[in-house]
Amino acid sequence: MFRTAATTAALAVVLAVVGAVTGPQWDPVPVGDHLEPATSDTAIGGVPPGGVAQVGTYDVRETEVTVRLDGASVDGLLREPVGAGDDRPGMVFVHGAGTGRSTEAFVDVATELASAGVVTLVPDKRLDTYTTRHRDYAAMADDYARSVELLRGRPGVDPDAVGVYGESEGTWIVPIMAVDDPRIAFTVLVSAPVVPPRQQAAFAVDSYLRNTDVPHGVFRAIPRAVGMALPGGGFEYADFDVQPYLEQLSQPVLVVYGTADPSMPVEQGARQIMEATADQPGAGTTVRYYEGANHGIRIDDELVPAFPRDVATWVLSLPTSADAPPQVAGAQPNQQYLAGPVPTPRWLGDGDVLVALVVAAVGLLLLGPVVRLAVVLVGRLRRVVGRTVRPTGLAPGVRGPLLALGAGAIATTVALVVYLLAVARLALDYEKDAWVVQGGWVAVRLVGLATLVAAALLLDRWAALRGPRGAHARRPDELDDDPDGRTQHLGAAADGSVLFAEGASARVMLWCVLVGTTVLLAILAYWGVYQLGI
Repeated sequence: MFRTAATTAALAVVLAVVGAVTGPQWDPVPVGDHLEPATSDTAIGGVPPGGVAQVGTYDVRETEVTVRLDGASVDGLLREPVGAGDDRPGMVFVHGAGTGRSTEAFVDVATELASAGVVTLVPDKRLDTYTTRHRDYAAMADDYARSVELLRGRPGVDPDAVGVYGESEGTWIVPIMAVDDPRIAFTVLVSAPVVPPRQQAAFAVDSYLRNTDVPHGVFRAIPRAVGMALPGGGFEYADFDVQPYLEQLSQPVLVVYGTADPSMPVEQGARQIMEATADQPGAGTTVRYYEGANHGIRIDDELVPAFPRDVATWVLSLPTSADAPPQVAGAQPNQQYLAGPVPTPRWLGDGDVLVALVVAAVGLLLLGPVVRLAVVLVGRLRRVVGRTVRPTGLAPGVRGPLLALGAGAIATTVALVVYLLAVARLALDYEKDAWVVQGGWVAVRLVGLATLVAAALLLDRWAALRGPRGAHARRPDELDDDPDGRTQHLGAAADGSVLFAEGASARVMLWCVLVGTTVLLAILAYWGVYQLGI
């Protein structure tokens, strides 16, 4: 018992070291200097003496339009303030990753802005060139530019007062549009990641996991999953950097965040935009934070009323509102860690290789026993017809630990995948469940530890069979049936040890299980199952 425990502990330490040296660690930098709003009141400064129209001033007329693109066309929904007169400012909306249809996206904010006198156009997102694996933000900027041109040509719209509103992923596109077309009058960036997509993804995962209270060991998976080249290729846009475009902006910028948005670097993003535009003539930056608002500037699915009011006031008060104090106002944001470069895994940085290794390992673990079973069944049939079959198989005490080892490796792998999916669901729903998060991690590691116990039993048995008394451990006629044509009996080697397996099929099963298990255990170690501590 002590020997088995010691061997298990030694294996665990070896795998912990393997996991530590084969991939990057995760150690985000805490935010040291927090951005402090000048006032909790989000009201916009620089309003003309006579004031501007407020939300709800005008009735809104909706018109369906078609936007012609290069090689395609998309529908759009135009909203106009009835009776507002001519030379109205206009605003084109650019979708984030979660929206796409003009009739479903930005309905509240586009309507309320129109009711204050801003003509709004929400085009459909072009989807024939937009997939999970492929997104070209420069090409998307060209497509949305067609909507800007359409809006400039509408009666009642001042063509020199048309700006662009982007949300989330759309805020990587809007700066490209503004740099390509300096005639764009202003930009509104709502819930802007600012950092490259890969960095934002790692930041969001870290934030969600911290809220879910996952064990510290789970964080190791962040750089190893987000930093690798994902299986199947593509995702080149993951490293798109909007910073060079921000540094060339020449238009006023309104930056908006909700303080309850865990997926965005709400302080770092605003600071980065302010620093990028600080020396750009005409690119005054105004920042507003809304207390308790989420990614869509909503609380309990309701748009924060002050948000469209402030956007409308800012747009209608330009250019005086562009540089008017306070520059930063609203609720106090509380970003805990900085978004930063994601380390690239050294060994398993290619997702295709990782998937191939897992598939190959599981295939070997299934192949070995299947081959052995098939040969045994054929042997029994040969006995039935009177053929002589020489006994072959595994040495005594080997089959149980060997099969437990293979089954344990597969079970641990499945348990880890199930656990990560369960944690992902909780994280995306921003929920906590200690039984799933803490208990599930303990369960995964216990299954992994049981697998190492089987490995230890197998190693102990191997050591025993190599000893002087191993040659007398079992007679050849006690072996499993294995009529595979081998004539060699299980017996003593030159050093007095006993072979682990006799017969081709037994050896195929043995080596398939050993190789497949070794690969899976190394991968499990890589993902943190065997790291020391919790």
